[in-house]
Amino acid sequence: MTILPLTIATGINRAAEPSSGSTILAGDLYRAMPDTHVTFLGREPVDHAWSAAFDHLIALSTDKRPQGPNFDRYVGELTREVGALIEKTQPDAIHAQYLGFALSLAFTRTAGRIPIISIAHGPDVMAAERNEQERETLHEVAAASAAIVAPTFALADRIDRLTGSRFTDRLTVIPWGIRLSDARIRDQSRTEAGPLSLVHAGRLDDNKSTVTAVEALALTDQPHHLTVIGDGTLREYLEQRVVDLGLGDRVHFEPFMPRAELWRRLPAFDAFVFTTKGLEAFGLVLIEAQAHGLPVAYSDLPGAREVLGSAGAPYAPGDPFSLAVALDEIGRDVHQHEALTAAALDNARRYNITTTARRLRELTLRVTSS
Repeated sequence: MTILPLTIATGINRAAEPSSGSTILAGDLYRAMPDTHVTFLGREPVDHAWSAAFDHLIALSTDKRPQGPNFDRYVGELTREVGALIEKTQPDAIHAQYLGFALSLAFTRTAGRIPIISIAHGPDVMAAERNEQERETLHEVAAASAAIVAPTFALADRIDRLTGSRFTDRLTVIPWGIRLSDARIRDQSRTEAGPLSLVHAGRLDDNKSTVTAVEALALTDQPHHLTVIGDGTLREYLEQRVVDLGLGDRVHFEPFMPRAELWRRLPAFDAFVFTTKGLEAFGLVLIEAQAHGLPVAYSDLPGAREVLGSAGAPYAPGDPFSLAVALDEIGRDVHQHEALTAAALDNARRYNITTTARRLRELTLRVTSS
């Protein structure tokens, strides 16, 4: 029997390049999905090397406008553009990335009889929890979806509460993954106790709370060194905080770097510091660090705890003193560092992108067949 390939329309309403966790995930995910043709809607600029992950990558032309007085007009214009593309491509299914954002709403209003699987990434849920207009948008997309995918049970529970448990039976948890085959482990293990070479990577904003790591270094018994990789609205504030705390020789900032470069750098560090203090949908960077053999000190949030379990060193979210204690314990105990490294590698093996792709494809087939 001939198996016809599955056709999917999806997209993320930002620059079509691997510059954030969601776009990196999308590139890996659809590249790993067998017998599937994907049309991806994004924005200029388009990274043409990354576009190889999709059969078609289309740059949206509607001027982007955020939630506010002009949002309804913007969604109307975007819906007309998306509707024409859906009419032309006629996919078997739509994957609406970011439950409740404008592109998902446009998909919802143009899908017709094409089934929708909406996929939550975290910022969409946070926005709906803060803002009534965002919450109404999320409800509309959820109501139109045949299935709603979340990467952790913690995020699925928040969506369930946010929607008044109206769509509990549509919620499915499919953990994210990475391309494990590309990860490389450091050549030599840590053999002596002492200060750690630490790394933190991600957006520099309030929720990511990089300041927790900076302030923790001022409280540690050992002179650990921290490299902060990333850009964001709080970059200048963090740099000034480093100066104020007299940590200029122990904290180093580097700009956002492509994943290939980040992965090349990771094995040179002793441990990874994860500092998010609010909602974290999954935390792909946690698995990226672990796959390279780095112990992870992480803020003990429900999502991160679900992903890491006992394979990391937890501390109280947003508490520099708690993090300082965790870092000093890892630094002074070589055996703990070795145990956390082994646990990290073992845990990372649970999150292969091929498993994520297979499970999402199977869900899509079930939805389209019904």
